[in-house]
Amino acid sequence: MQAPGSATAATGTGPEALIEAALAARTAAGERFFTAQAPRIARCCHRMAERFAREGRLLALGPTPASRSDARHVSVEFVHPVIVGKRALPAIALTAEGGPLAAQLAGLIGPEDICIGFGLDEGGAGAAEVAEALAQAAAAGAMTIGFAPGAPGGPEDGDERSWSFDPGGADPAIRQELVETLYHVLWELVHVFFDHRGLLEGRSARRTHDSGASSFLYPFLGEQQDDLAAVLTSVEESVLLKADEVAELRTRTATGSREALLAAAADLRCSFAAGGRVLAFGNGGSATDAMDLVADFRAWPGLPARPALDLTEDGAIVTAVANDVGVEEIFQRQLIAWGRPGDVAVAFSTSGGSENLIEGLAQARRMGIVTIALVGYDGGRIAADGLADHVILSPSQHIPRIQEAQATAYHLLRELCERGASPEPSNPVGEAGC
Repeated sequence: MQAPGSATAATGTGPEALIEAALAARTAAGERFFTAQAPRIARCCHRMAERFAREGRLLALGPTPASRSDARHVSVEFVHPVIVGKRALPAIALTAEGGPLAAQLAGLIGPEDICIGFGLDEGGAGAAEVAEALAQAAAAGAMTIGFAPGAPGGPEDGDERSWSFDPGGADPAIRQELVETLYHVLWELVHVFFDHRGLLEGRSARRTHDSGASSFLYPFLGEQQDDLAAVLTSVEESVLLKADEVAELRTRTATGSREALLAAAADLRCSFAAGGRVLAFGNGGSATDAMDLVADFRAWPGLPARPALDLTEDGAIVTAVANDVGVEEIFQRQLIAWGRPGDVAVAFSTSGGSENLIEGLAQARRMGIVTIALVGYDGGRIAADGLADHVILSPSQHIPRIQEAQATAYHLLRELCERGASPEPSNPVGEAGC
């Protein structure tokens, strides 16, 4: 497997060229993938909607540290929708902590369910395990979705129960970002078909039309209930619009926060040189971004392993502090326990205003820990009040697109830390040129 950005970074001479090449590669990959796959994505959304309408559930599989972040991300999006008008849908992530995936599926999977597997392109035992679990789900009658050429079956074989999507390319960072956009799009657009319930075969409820709260987002919701082709075409167009939106936001994020990215990379490099660690945290989908960042620092092809800790990982600690002290303290308490001067705290937020992130960043500063915040909207309190040393802004009000652009930002940050010559660090913590 190729290290992230290595094919393109080699053509430039510094961090500026690395960023430009990375953005160009992502724009080209996204346009290629979504242009080719938009019709299949629309049909996949339709089939998923039919399953949910028949009271099916989504089970997401993640056998490795990197793939479990995607499994948990997609499940939290379906269970806890963050866009007005979206309904909560039953979903859960099954990961390595629960034991072999096949054993976990055995007591849960049903014929109306949807099983989505991550990690097929990572190779090794994890890929084999998720492929076996997807085959098991298919045998039970469930719909399956995988993200590699080796995913079982596919509608082109005449079976619309098994779907495979290959993002293409050798860069694992770009592949992950395309997959994240894809499962966000599946989550967003599956709801369109609930608003055309006459198009849902075998549904348990028989209402003829329900334009619902999503109508202001999708003007085509007023079309006839029997015009599936027209709805599919409209969904395809929406897929392409969303892909264009995230491409534009990635560019705005990386260019608008270029200096923050470079300075944050310099502080990370100096921290590691002096024996420091990354401490990452966030809520909901942003918690899964913290998981992915930590997995990337611990093990990434072609880059040295770096010490990193995910403060969202231990559910017992998070729920104990939330229950007994307050949700606002769940990261502050852990930073007190684990943080040391010279470490780097990385906070993920779409709003920039989460109280527990603000408390965590304040605690980190009291302890002499460098702080990095990835935020959306206008940056919220974190940006307005300068609550982090480095603020990387994805200026959008659309949460899925913010998270997708943030994935690009932290993948760039990981690579810049190792490959890019950056400005002097803002908070020197050791020797080795820092």
